[in-house]
Amino acid sequence: MTEPAPDPLERLRERLAAFPDGEVRTGTVAGFGERGDVLVQLDGDDPQTPTGSIPRHLLSWAAFEDPGEVVSVGQRITAEVFGVNEQSGHVTLSAKACEDEALYGYLRSKQRGDVVAGTVAAVLNFGVFVRLDGEPAHPAYPGTGFVRIPELTWSRIDHPEEVVRPGQRVSGEVIGIDTYQGEVVVSLKALQEDPWDALTAGTGDVVTGPVTKVISFGVFVRVGEAAEGLVHESDLDGRAVHEGQELTVRIVEIDRVLRRIRLAPAG
Repeated sequence: MTEPAPDPLERLRERLAAFPDGEVRTGTVAGFGERGDVLVQLDGDDPQTPTGSIPRHLLSWAAFEDPGEVVSVGQRITAEVFGVNEQSGHVTLSAKACEDEALYGYLRSKQRGDVVAGTVAAVLNFGVFVRLDGEPAHPAYPGTGFVRIPELTWSRIDHPEEVVRPGQRVSGEVIGIDTYQGEVVVSLKALQEDPWDALTAGTGDVVTGPVTKVISFGVFVRVGEAAEGLVHESDLDGRAVHEGQELTVRIVEIDRVLRRIRLAPAG
C-alpha cells in the first residue's frame, strides 16, 4: 500500500518549529552557491543534502571579494536563523550576526523597554548613531545604538542635526534589536512627553502660534507644545506667510488617531 505524500504545509510547520527566527545554530560549510551563497550542512538536519545557506551579505562584517576568503569547505560555523523558505524548507542563516561575539552578546542583553544612555557618535541625514554606555566597539558603525529620524522628537524636523549634535549625551528607550544591522534601535521621543497628551485646545478654539514650516500646499502652525496643524493654501487666499511668523488660527478639525489638525485663519 502506497503511503500518502507528505503534507507540504505540515512539513513547513515542522521546519519553522525546528528553525525559529533568531535561534543560533551550528553546522559545517558544505560548498558555495552560484550567487556567492555559502551552503551549510546544519547539525541534526538532513545528512545528505545541505539545507542551510548564508547569503553573501550575511556572511561577514569584513569586506571580501569571494566568500572563499572568509570560510572554507569543512569549516565549522555558527549562525543565526534568518528565515525558512516556504517552498523548499531551506534555512537562511546569518553568520555576520554571530561573528562578533561581544557585539552579539551585547545585543542579546537588551530588551524592548530598556532605558539606555550614550553619546551621539554621528548625525546623518537618515538617522543618528549613538555610542551606548558599556557597548563593545562596533565592527562597522560609529555606534551600536541607532535612532531613526521619526524617533528623535515629537516635533517636525528637516534634519537630525536640529535635535542632536555629535558628542551630546542622550537617553532613550530600546524599541528593537536588529541583529541584521548589529544595532540597538533606540527612541529618544519615547522618554519625552507626547505633546498630544498635553493638547487642551479643541475644535472651534482660536489660538495663536508660530508658523513652523511653509510647504507647497499650505503652512504648519504650532498650536501646542509641539503639536502642529495645517492651514491649506486655499484658505490663505494668497496671503504671504513665512516661517517664524505668529499666526492666529481657528481649529477646524482634530484627528487624534491620525494625529492631524486642520486649521483656518481666524480673521
